[in-house]
Amino acid sequence: MRHLIIYAHPNENSLNHQLLQTVTQTLETEKHEIVIRDLNKINFNPVFSLEDMEGQRMGKVSDDVKAEQDFISWAEHITFIYPIWWTGMPAIMKGYIDRVFSYGFAYRYDQGIQKGLLTGKQTVIINTHGKSNEEYERIGMDKALSLTSDKGIFTYCGFKINQHFFFDKADKATSNDLEIWKEQIRNTYLEKIFTFAKQ
Repeated sequence: MRHLIIYAHPNENSLNHQLLQTVTQTLETEKHEIVIRDLNKINFNPVFSLEDMEGQRMGKVSDDVKAEQDFISWAEHITFIYPIWWTGMPAIMKGYIDRVFSYGFAYRYDQGIQKGLLTGKQTVIINTHGKSNEEYERIGMDKALSLTSDKGIFTYCGFKINQHFFFDKADKATSNDLEIWKEQIRNTYLEKIFTFAKQ
């Protein structure tokens, strides 16, 4: 199975990087094809420019965007790994969505009806955040995040979401917490994704 991992965190010693390694090692064990796009490492330009905007209207994208779109087209499964900062994606991930998920590639409108164009692809989203899940539920942030990312981006463009992890109190995570999270990730890939690959 062809797996694309889109990762956004600048610190190689971060919790997110450990989760990236867990995903990669799990996939490697099962001999899957893997491409990792570390947005900070490749210095992806997140700024959606006037040139981008005008190009999309004509069905054209820049070379760096086309390269990322080719990876997405190649992949059967895409994993997004990033922290929640200020109740949203890091700027580099949001800019990736803005530029790469362009009109005519990720979605279009047919007679005024929106249509996702990335159908047939599955995704897992892995997020960490500092607040507790209980606090997010109390203030409605859990629903807000699911609405803006899951519905507003991923399912909007046609992805089937296998799992969306929200690992909470990440700044205070213990080694035991981390091992539990890693095991949850491993189980998700082994059970859900590999079942899909055998269909």
